[in-house]
Amino acid sequence: MSGALWANVEGLPFPLGATWIAPEQAWNFAVYSEHAEQVTLLLYAEPDLATPVVAHDLHYLRNKSGKVWHCRIPAAAMKGARYYGYRVEADAVIYELHVRGFTAHPSSSVPAERRGTFAGLIDKIPYLLELGVTVVELMPVFQFDPDEGNYWGYNPISFFAPHSTYAYRCSVCDQHTEFRELVRAFHAAGLEVVLDVVYNHTGEGDATGPVYSFKGLDTDTYYLMTGRPEAPYADFSGTGNSLNCGHRYVRRVILDSLRYWARDMRVDGFRFDLASVFARRPDGSLGYEDPPIFGDIASDPALGAVRLIAEPWDAAGAYQLGRAFPGTSWAQWNGRLSRRSAPALMRRLYGSDDLFPDDRENACHAYQSVNFVTSHDGFTLWDLVSYERKRNQANGHDNTDGTDHNLSSNCGWEGDDGAPPEVVALRKRQAKNFLCLLLLANGTPMLRAGDEFLHTQGGNNNPYNRDNETGWLDWRRLEAHRDTFRFARMMIAFRKAHPSLCRSRFWRGDIRWHGVGREADLSEASRSLAFYLRGASQGDDDLYVMVNAHRKALDFIVQEGAPADWRCVIDTAQESPRDILEPGQEARLTSAYYNVGPRSVVVLRRPRRS
Repeated sequence: MSGALWANVEGLPFPLGATWIAPEQAWNFAVYSEHAEQVTLLLYAEPDLATPVVAHDLHYLRNKSGKVWHCRIPAAAMKGARYYGYRVEADAVIYELHVRGFTAHPSSSVPAERRGTFAGLIDKIPYLLELGVTVVELMPVFQFDPDEGNYWGYNPISFFAPHSTYAYRCSVCDQHTEFRELVRAFHAAGLEVVLDVVYNHTGEGDATGPVYSFKGLDTDTYYLMTGRPEAPYADFSGTGNSLNCGHRYVRRVILDSLRYWARDMRVDGFRFDLASVFARRPDGSLGYEDPPIFGDIASDPALGAVRLIAEPWDAAGAYQLGRAFPGTSWAQWNGRLSRRSAPALMRRLYGSDDLFPDDRENACHAYQSVNFVTSHDGFTLWDLVSYERKRNQANGHDNTDGTDHNLSSNCGWEGDDGAPPEVVALRKRQAKNFLCLLLLANGTPMLRAGDEFLHTQGGNNNPYNRDNETGWLDWRRLEAHRDTFRFARMMIAFRKAHPSLCRSRFWRGDIRWHGVGREADLSEASRSLAFYLRGASQGDDDLYVMVNAHRKALDFIVQEGAPADWRCVIDTAQESPRDILEPGQEARLTSAYYNVGPRSVVVLRRPRRS
């Protein structure tokens, strides 16, 4: 194929901008972005300049030359568009928070009348920018019954109204306006807003629950039913009912709601709670052959430019993480990073290609894996390293609620009371290890709000009804644990500075796996791992990472290059501020041997050659 024909198909990287190619009756688009992982050209037509009429994904093997992304669009395919823009996916760092819990505590420094509201979040924008996160995922903001006792908000009674008590001007029913003000302020600060949405069930509960809307309209249409008089409502959500997403009018309600929040409220994406309920057929069985709601969402032009994130399971045993989930292009929550063997850690650091393969048949991307160590479900990061048994008695269920499968370790002492100094020191190191590995892993990292300053819930791993100091962030811990906050902030900055870590695809030929020596120990009992990540293909530095999960120090031998080429950036065994160093402050290695402390992570950097 000649160069001219290649240009017809792929576009050209010059000139930058939009250029009319008269002989072809086509437009050439070109834009420079050094760190973009994915670029989408968005074309807009009047009168709706908020919803693109064309969303054209650019592929790096076809539409990228050097650091310029480009494409060629025939005029006939423009659908009357006169305006254009780009959606650029670089290095997203998601931050999950609860609207009320984030600022309700008096220590939040938010004015009393704005605490626990959308306005209170606006007041915290400087903090979010200092931390460095890029996407804020809000736990449910749909209206729920404030007297029902579900502080988290996972029992919605309206899919179209923001929760009224999240507005501080509540006397004038101004929650819609205040939510828009929140989104506008976040966008002005460069932050995305993603909503945790609950479309799998409602707050109407089972047969004994209240009647708000759907029950009074048409129970058999809106809910999955069992046909059993003693328990008529199918419950795949753990809350008493499940929406009948296979019915076209139920899907219409969900699509109308999504369009409202995306188009009118201008949110940037959605995280779908218990998304596997979408795949339930009317008889409750799972449909794996592309359930219709996924096609409806994919084909809706108002939703073509938003993030779609699934919690790919439900409360009745469905577990569809990876290829089994019908939303093939969606991102998915993946909590497997905390698995404890070296082979499992390798897979997660690499980007979970076992779950999201990018072969010809599946063509998945590494960024579809939303990696997390903790979320609102389960222990906080500090509690994960401080408790081996949940303490949920205050929730009112005799400690039977919340998972017993916490994958936690108390570092030798249960809870905070009376913990010896050496135990506290180990816990802080383990917390840094988790943060470090999360932010080194290929994929999209997600942090739980407060983990960056070691927030605790006192061992409660399910405070869904704790609208008090258990469920609120205690900002006094930010001052008490400034060293951990510094580490988290600088780890996020380190990730952003190294595009080699977070790629659209997997690391492939740029990665070499090692152990304390040249060969990695891949036994299930292995507790040590090292890897070399070559950065040249991404215009980045080379990185060398050593992980020691043993209780004793280990001497690793750096397997790549000369020792003097490497600089030590991170060593979690060191006290702050030596645990992570600013660029230019790192010391060169003087030997290929590096003594990695017990239960610690070391990261070396070799500057790229100009």
